[in-house]
Amino acid sequence: MSVRLVVTISAAPGKGSELAQAMRERCVEVMREPGCEQFEVFQSALDPDKLTLLELWTDQAALAVHAEANKTRAPLPPGLRAEGGSREDYEYNRVR
Repeated sequence: MSVRLVVTISAAPGKGSELAQAMRERCVEVMREPGCEQFEVFQSALDPDKLTLLELWTDQAALAVHAEANKTRAPLPPGLRAEGGSREDYEYNRVR
């Protein structure tokens, strides 16, 4: 079953646009991974220092491979991300 992740990321004050740009580059890279169906970042129109990352993986195994790849991935530039944020995992089962 597909796995949907909704990740909320807080940027350092005034750094939302820079973090969004860095995340966009990461999105292009991750979209090449096997099993990745969506990896997109959205910047809030009301609070530009709040980002949401939507991920969709074909299954839990593909997400596990991605998690291992993240361990070797270069970190985002320092000073862009604030403490906090959250992650919610869902089994992707459309209800409409």
